[in-house]
Amino acid sequence: MRRFSQRNQLVTLNEINITPLLDLAFVLLIIFIITTPLLEQSIPLKLPVGGAVRTPGDPKNAVLTEVSADGTYYFKGRRVGTAEALERELKAEYLRNPDMIVKIRADRDGKFRFPAEILDLCRRNGITRFDIATEVPRR
Repeated sequence: MRRFSQRNQLVTLNEINITPLLDLAFVLLIIFIITTPLLEQSIPLKLPVGGAVRTPGDPKNAVLTEVSADGTYYFKGRRVGTAEALERELKAEYLRNPDMIVKIRADRDGKFRFPAEILDLCRRNGITRFDIATEVPRR
């Protein structure tokens, strides 16, 4: 009677199968590609056309300030309502980060008074670095 060896059934794993690892990497890459544009949360505005193409400053210093056509103010994507509340938010942020750049987005159908008021708030509180967002003109 011959003994049967189980050696043939036990196969050592000497290679790592990287196919599942690559699948996971590609899925994560696709998720990041899809979610990255959604990170900038802002209100839907029709920006004025014009201005030169600018090189963006340091994004960690940029603070988004928006005003809708009806005069509602937003700070960092959050509704603050009035100009006085926006001024308090700007002051607090400027104390935390003196290198702050205020990015102003205003609806082109709104009154000029609203973005001018944001500029006035910045000047009153010593904030001298700001950027007015516009759309690039189509040629």
